[in-house]
Amino acid sequence: MEKYKNEALTAQERAEDIVSKLSVTEAASQLKYDAPSVENLGIPAYNWWSEGLHGVARAGTATMFPQAIGLAAMFDDELLEKAADVISDEARAKYNEYSAHGDRDIYKGLTLWSPNINIFRDPRWGRGQETYGEDPYLTARLGVAFTKGLQGSGKVLKTAACAKHFAVHSGPEASRHEFDAKANKKDMAETYLYAFEYLVKEAKVESVMGAYNRVNGEPACASTELMKKLDEWNFDGHFVSDCWAIRDFHLNHMVTKTAPESAALALKTGCDLNCGNTYIHLLIALREGLITEEDIRKACVKLMRTRVRLGMFDEKTEYDSLDSEIVACEKHKALSLECARRSMVLLKNNGILPLDRNKIKTIGVIGPNADSRAALEGNYNGTADRYITFLEGIQDEFEGRVMYSQGCHLYKDRCMALGMADDRIAEAEIVADHSDVVILCLGLDATIEGEEGDTGNEFSSGDKNDLFLPESQRKLVKAVMKRGKPVIIVTAAGSAINVDADCDAEIHAWYPGQNGGKALAEILFGKVSPSGKLPVTFYKSAEGLPEFEDYSMENRTYRYVKDNENILYPFGYGLTYSKVECTNVEYSDGTAAVTVTNSGENDTEDVVQLYIKGYSENAVKNYSLCGFKRVSLAKGETKTIEIKLSDSAFTAVNNEGERVSGGDKFTLYAGTAQPDEISTNLTGTKSVSVDIKF
Repeated sequence: MEKYKNEALTAQERAEDIVSKLSVTEAASQLKYDAPSVENLGIPAYNWWSEGLHGVARAGTATMFPQAIGLAAMFDDELLEKAADVISDEARAKYNEYSAHGDRDIYKGLTLWSPNINIFRDPRWGRGQETYGEDPYLTARLGVAFTKGLQGSGKVLKTAACAKHFAVHSGPEASRHEFDAKANKKDMAETYLYAFEYLVKEAKVESVMGAYNRVNGEPACASTELMKKLDEWNFDGHFVSDCWAIRDFHLNHMVTKTAPESAALALKTGCDLNCGNTYIHLLIALREGLITEEDIRKACVKLMRTRVRLGMFDEKTEYDSLDSEIVACEKHKALSLECARRSMVLLKNNGILPLDRNKIKTIGVIGPNADSRAALEGNYNGTADRYITFLEGIQDEFEGRVMYSQGCHLYKDRCMALGMADDRIAEAEIVADHSDVVILCLGLDATIEGEEGDTGNEFSSGDKNDLFLPESQRKLVKAVMKRGKPVIIVTAAGSAINVDADCDAEIHAWYPGQNGGKALAEILFGKVSPSGKLPVTFYKSAEGLPEFEDYSMENRTYRYVKDNENILYPFGYGLTYSKVECTNVEYSDGTAAVTVTNSGENDTEDVVQLYIKGYSENAVKNYSLCGFKRVSLAKGETKTIEIKLSDSAFTAVNNEGERVSGGDKFTLYAGTAQPDEISTNLTGTKSVSVDIKF
């Protein structure tokens, strides 16, 4: 047996043995994402690029969960870890089966380039749907849970997770290849790097991916400052570039002049793996004296160490029995449905919901997202074996008549190329006239909201110019509202949308996964009480926001917002079909004991949220989320639950980026939303608080 197959050795020793047997040419070839086989050692080819953001993506059929921003809206790290466990089970099963068939193509490996833990600082960013929202603490807790679910707790890694994009990366998409994101030391430590530190230190994430943009003048994939942070955190995995980001060094950032110079800069700074093709120039860089053979071998050892940790060179692993029988099985799809139920956020309800099916004979389902599979998917998605659209879910759930009209195109002015403008408006009006209640299904999908290069939104490269619906949908809303029927608006989108309509109820469904239509129908008819919370602030208008290119946290997110007049729905907000109130909070030794009562008329789940306000000169302007816990309450039930506070709750970050004591006085708030006036008015409940002094 080759020494590198000796499982008694450490992963580091086995990796070093492998690399010692490689020629420098072979070692350099292993630093590309599409690494070739090394036949003399019996090492098969391996493609490092696989995706698992909310299900195994781009590799055929798989269970499809809600998009990441929807998973964040659950405020449920335990359920998220279960979802990630399912994703890694299916990824491992696919890897086993594909490998047995000699298929080692892209997207069929065990290195899943997820989660995306960038901060969703601006609602215009198209890729914000891939993140866990605007709060560093929430992002950290969910990112840790997701990473643990992906990597497992076995002898070998079930899959290898990847924390991306390191760091300070959240648009604009159109200029990401040449943009320099400038952030001060306080914002870096307090906001942009916070979750990355937890994924490295606590979750032991196996890889970190760089970003396209520069960060304070340095390319993110070759940043000495960022790499220094990884060293400080004792990062023990490998670093991968974003795809084709290294070529930006000489083509767009202009920090190098040639491809060999770019490859050398990335490698010497600490980028081990190149998603792209710039590392084909490594041997030229070696001949030109820009790098050493040791630079190549050092990176190669890290990559082989990951493959060892994944059990790729073991005779057998504990995951070898996983096969296609579990892919998209009923148990996994049931978990996807549960996530969809908990992710949807009830923003508005004048009492029309839940619908009383005994009083309704005909429901009109109208809108471009009513029967859209794309509205369920989001981006970085796989393919489900069955989709239940919003229309289909309502049809399955309701015994009466369901009438349907597309109403309008998602963003064009007509549905048929030969039709006149607004060619489905009249049909929508007719359906509304014949209906007792209208479900208006609006929003976006990944064809116009997403990543630069992936969308048909050529005018903004995936970002949004404003926070309103496309003009075609705004016309539809006005036309349907004029018919005078009760209207419930359901919005599928990965970001904040102001529907700007005086409707009877509004649900933000995100991109809810393959069972999104079933989850929606269960909520509409009261089988399930909605319980999702906003992981981002919903604003009235983009005009009240800082410039998109400005990475300062001043006046951004709920922690630093100044203009409350521009807030439509606050971070952490979401209604249920009952009334859950926190009536008391006590603090002791890092833990809050919260008494919570369901004084409403329905059983429900809700999310108890803790916010900490410090009073030192380094404290955030408003307050910060420092704990959360989902709770299930029967009608009339009271519980006292314990929630552990963040270990950074009583600290603050100074202007030098140092985490220091936050002072000797704090106020701890507990509620089912933020302790702000807007949330209090919208929910009809008020947070309770306790002063803490040290």
